[in-house]
Order: sequence, then C-alpha cells, then structure tokens
Amino acid sequence: MERNRRTTVQGTVTSTKTAKTITVTVSTKRNDPLYAKRVSYSKKYHAHDEKGEAKLGDTVTIMACRPISKTKRYRLVSIDKKATATDSAASVEEKLEAIEGSKEEVASVREEASEAEERAE
Repeated sequence: MERNRRTTVQGTVTSTKTAKTITVTVSTKRNDPLYAKRVSYSKKYHAHDEKGEAKLGDTVTIMACRPISKTKRYRLVSIDKKATATDSAASVEEKLEAIEGSKEEVASVREEASEAEERAE
C-alpha cells in the first residue's frame, strides 16, 4: 500500500490525555435512508502523535497506518489550524455540538421533560 493512497481524514482534537496519542473527532453529514434528511454523524479516532504537537481544539489531518496499539490505527500528518490558548475540553465539545446540531435536540428534550413534570405536579 502506497503512502499517498492511504485514507486521510480531517477532524478536531478532543483529547490529549495519553502520551503520544490524540483523540480526533471527525464530523460528517450524510443522507438518512429512512427520513431522507441530512444527518450529522461523528466518529472518534485515536491517532499517534510522536512529538506531542497537537493540542486540544486543533484541527488536524490524520492518515491510516499499520496498527500501533490496540486502538491506534492512524497517525498525525499535519496540524491545519491551531486552537486558541483558552480552549478547554468543555468548550471544544460545545463547538462540536453546535456544528452537529445536537445541543438544540438535547435542550428541547429537557424542556419537554420539565413541562411533563410540571403537569404531573
């Protein structure tokens, strides 16, 4: 398998807790077969970061490679966009939720549950 033909994906770094490993969340959209609407999906990949260059919130490109560990099947290729120094894990997750639209869905479910509780009382 040639290096240039390997699968590459672009995503956001959501965790850098382990040594030489980053967790990258890749968000995509595709058509739902049942409802025929565009639906957001996200998947997490563990990638090898030898030098520890990637930080939380960075937009990175990762490439498929040989298995490095039980879960690591990708390696860091480049850091496309650096995150600001003040980003925390919670703010990165909020940004991803805003992109995917799941934050509004969770808020609407919480409102419905609180209304149901008020009616029960």
